[in-house]
Amino acid sequence: MLGPLVVAAVALRPARAAALTRRGVRDSKLFGAGPDARARRSELAGEIRRLADGVGIEVFDHGEVDRYTFEGRLNELERCAARRLIASALPARRIVADGVQVFGPLRQEFPRLEVFDRGESSHVAVAAASIVAKDHRDRLFSAIAERYRQEFGELRGGGYVNAATASFLRRHHRRYGCLPLETRRSWAWAVLLELGSSPGRRGSAAPGDGLDGEEVANRRSSAGGRGT
Repeated sequence: MLGPLVVAAVALRPARAAALTRRGVRDSKLFGAGPDARARRSELAGEIRRLADGVGIEVFDHGEVDRYTFEGRLNELERCAARRLIASALPARRIVADGVQVFGPLRQEFPRLEVFDRGESSHVAVAAASIVAKDHRDRLFSAIAERYRQEFGELRGGGYVNAATASFLRRHHRRYGCLPLETRRSWAWAVLLELGSSPGRRGSAAPGDGLDGEEVANRRSSAGGRGT
């Protein structure tokens, strides 16, 4: 796993949420990690930004993710992002978040917050936020990939837990005897153990997309999503 954690929030009016559904907005994980998937997410992210009343983004670099994860507080880091995104969002009558274990505790601070698992499958604003987060992370990872392109060629896999990322980590380790700077060393992934990293205790959020939420107020809805 390479690169930052990105958390996003999106505010949508119901009519515009319906328009995004017709354009194919859905859970960002369903698009995959290849170039076609990145292009589709980028296209939809542009549509989301055009139609949304507001979009907010929080970015945490690999070092901060590792620090919280080694301390068993990854969920706390994501809750911090959610607090800031909710606090800075437009006023809303309803807030919906995806991930009961991660975001359920925030209901004490935000009485209008509703939390579900797999919220992106039933709330288009949640899916929209996950697309915005993943697209932003795609762009940040592109800058990482460019730094290694001349020496290692195109970095496939988007820096996620997959065979392409594992291959790059092994090649980098063979050449330099260490992992790339952008590696999240706290992730409990077999290739990191193989290459001598020592993952610590993880928070309960899994690698993938996490924060997702939706609000409706004054005929406006808003949501958050993350690109891990």
